[in-house]
Amino acid sequence: MAATKDKKVLTEAELVKMPESDYMNEAQLDFFRARLHQMERDLLQNAGETTEHLRETVIVPDPADRATIEEEHALELRTRDRERKLLKKVQQSLSRIDSGEYGYCEETGEPIGVPRLLARPTATLSLEAQQRRELRQKLYGD
Repeated sequence: MAATKDKKVLTEAELVKMPESDYMNEAQLDFFRARLHQMERDLLQNAGETTEHLRETVIVPDPADRATIEEEHALELRTRDRERKLLKKVQQSLSRIDSGEYGYCEETGEPIGVPRLLARPTATLSLEAQQRRELRQKLYGD
């Protein structure tokens, strides 16, 4: 792991300029590994802050104020639930990097593409495969 600290991590601009023949080379994998690790740290920090915030119990006699506080807590918990699901995807993406599967579509095996991975580093489907999946879900339900 110390060797990766010495390596220069690419910028987004450098990443986009790379030729297709360099797709998912070591430098690109290092870029996405660093981005995913940062996402993981941010999500874990948010979870810790939520735990601390929810522990700060405030007793408010006014029912309207109490309802507002409860609604804020419910919203915060829904947000953390989405982040928990994202954290799982981030960790799966890191595993895919380690196994050599990162950047390739689960359905077709084709490259997902750098622009899509920059927009959504946890993507596991190419844009076309994702569109087909969404169309199937729309037509046939989940």
